[in-house]
Amino acid sequence: MAHIQKVIIIGAGPAGLLAALRLHKHNDIVPVVYEIRPEPSTLGGAIGIPSNGSRLLHRLGLYEACCSRGAETSNLVVHSLDGSVMGQMDMTSRSRQVTGFGYLRIRRTDLMDVLYDAIAQEGIRIHFGKHLVKIEENEQGVTTIFSDDTVDTADLLLGCDGIHSSVRRMYVDPDKLPEYSGISSMFSLLPTANLPTIASSMDALNVTLTADGMVALSPCTSSGNMIYWFFSREIVLPPGEDTRDGWEEQGKKEVSNFKSNLFDLIHGGKGEWGELMIKVVSQTEVLKFYPVFRLGLGGKWYKGRCLIIGDAAHAMQPHASQGVSMALEDVFLLSNSLKSHRSLSDVFNVYEEKRRPRVDMFYKTAERNGDMRKKMSPFRFWIQEQVMSTALSLYGVFNLDKLGLGQKPLAYDVEAEDV
Repeated sequence: MAHIQKVIIIGAGPAGLLAALRLHKHNDIVPVVYEIRPEPSTLGGAIGIPSNGSRLLHRLGLYEACCSRGAETSNLVVHSLDGSVMGQMDMTSRSRQVTGFGYLRIRRTDLMDVLYDAIAQEGIRIHFGKHLVKIEENEQGVTTIFSDDTVDTADLLLGCDGIHSSVRRMYVDPDKLPEYSGISSMFSLLPTANLPTIASSMDALNVTLTADGMVALSPCTSSGNMIYWFFSREIVLPPGEDTRDGWEEQGKKEVSNFKSNLFDLIHGGKGEWGELMIKVVSQTEVLKFYPVFRLGLGGKWYKGRCLIIGDAAHAMQPHASQGVSMALEDVFLLSNSLKSHRSLSDVFNVYEEKRRPRVDMFYKTAERNGDMRKKMSPFRFWIQEQVMSTALSLYGVFNLDKLGLGQKPLAYDVEAEDV
């Protein structure tokens, strides 16, 4: 067994806090968490957690608290702009039978509240406002040095600091840089009180494809008092070498024009669904824009006593709803491997052997799903609607969701891996 008594965790997002909780509870390891932000973040919209992730939340004792705040949204309903329902499917019917869990959608702030409460109950300390500037290691341990001269040493260092990871950039894999996926999104959270009554009784992820992207609405609270909506579409990379400034300008443009742009797309929307989309857009005053970045496949995940997990290692597009679930699987496999192998080198080798194929599979799934948001000609869009309508009809007629078509990856149990 790898003799690990203390772990330093860089990043207090979902991956970092989940790692701290699991290693503390299951491995009796003392976690110390460092976060660059001065206080807990309130950023983000709503997060989808399918069966494979929900089951692991349950094993950590967190699912009930999450479920009391979030919404079960296992059904997918696809609408046409003419007001008709093209089809629907249960995205987790088979995986729910296997795991006991469906598809949870929860506001990111609510998920973080649950995690912070659990961290506090376990007496785990989070140090905010800590900017990592250097990593050193020797045979005895790994040392982190921060900009305020804080120094800490542990047996293991976990980089859980997201796609722009300092741990990856300065130590594990400096050449691995985020890349733009070609897709950008705008999203908002909106109270349902002043929307048509259909909004507060919504129990599914509702989507409409257009020739210029995808519009989606979903409940995200247990009471039905809020909905999460987004519009994702293809946007070309802004010109110029300084893409940060380019994206800032593009974001301002998208946000300032979003109502006119969306009204142009959905103005012909009919029926209850069309009315709801128009109301949602007209009542939205606060909107967030973000270009979807990812890390290319491959790259290093570990070096010496340091391992990067979650988005720091394998950030993918959000279009497979696997961000939190992949972090959970990372954490559980690492935890179990630490109990089964004699050295960190063995642990990391087995970890990568088991994780890499599954991460790559979901990465490619997310990429394919993202392609549905790309701009297309009116004729190509018409063809896509016909194909999708036929496919969803066949799906329903033959009860393919009950057979678990496409759901095997969601029924996967990382703890069944032989480590």
